[in-house]
Amino acid sequence: MIPPILAVLAAIAAALLLTTVLRHGANRVFRNVPDFRRRSAQAKLPVFGVLSFLGVRIAISATVSGQPWFQAVDFVLVAGLIAALCWLALAALSITERLVLRRFSARVGDNRRLRRLTTQVTLGRRFLAALLITLAVAGLLLTIPEVRALGTGLLASAGLISIVAGLAIQSSLSNVFAGVQLAFTDAIRIDDVVVVEGLWGRIEEITMTYVVVRVWDERMLILPSTYFTTTPFENWTRNSPKIMGAVELDLDWHAPVAELRAHLDDVLAATALWDGRTGKLEVTDAVDGLVRVRIVVSAADSGALWDLRCLVRESMMAHVQQRHQSSLPRQRWEMISAST
Repeated sequence: MIPPILAVLAAIAAALLLTTVLRHGANRVFRNVPDFRRRSAQAKLPVFGVLSFLGVRIAISATVSGQPWFQAVDFVLVAGLIAALCWLALAALSITERLVLRRFSARVGDNRRLRRLTTQVTLGRRFLAALLITLAVAGLLLTIPEVRALGTGLLASAGLISIVAGLAIQSSLSNVFAGVQLAFTDAIRIDDVVVVEGLWGRIEEITMTYVVVRVWDERMLILPSTYFTTTPFENWTRNSPKIMGAVELDLDWHAPVAELRAHLDDVLAATALWDGRTGKLEVTDAVDGLVRVRIVVSAADSGALWDLRCLVRESMMAHVQQRHQSSLPRQRWEMISAST
């Protein structure tokens, strides 16, 4: 009869050999998939773990199944096998996610579609990962005889338990459902530019329960998923990253509007921040001794628009200060002598 220690060592050696063979075979089969070899490296340890636990369990069962300590060792091996299977499934999900995103990033030229796909694939992978972990924990618990014995009682009281659990985790479940809704209704996507709570930022991460917004000053604003399904917010890149913005100036009535309009054309023509779609200057108000000049410009995205608005504002201010000081805002007072 083969000694147990030799059987275990043989099982581990066979698992290592089979893991190597499977990896080389997978790399050969998927050799036309870009970056598959590097991405699949993270599945090597999970595969080795599954094969090792399975092989050791077979070896122990064939050699020492009659020993009094066999049940305890077998339970540990089964638990390890379940954990390794869960680990392997999570690694497979992660590899699939990265390969799918890499493939579509090379084929899809539309940034909006790519960001939508990234959001949905990432959130779908997280949902499946949570489901796999839940099933693994449930399977692990069912390997315990005491837990299986309680199955009938648990099923009999399932109605009451479901009501209590539903009340206890109502807020968490609502966030989970809101996260799924955000992923598949295309309300927000990763890298979208939004205005929430009066703050401008970009969507950094979307999870099953919360959304991370990177604010303009590099702070991270973490909001529950239900915020984006119950509270109005601005999405500046919902249809396209292209955007328009306004710069307003209050000037005196002596302001030469035609010359200011020509100067605006020169400023826009000299900068790469302007996308060429909109660039106009109009007088929108003329009351209370001042003239309100509104400049509307457009840019390829919100970041470029912010820089363009600052550039236009500074350039127009300098132009008025240097060449048309009489156009600066002023208050007029008229002295009237009292008649005698």
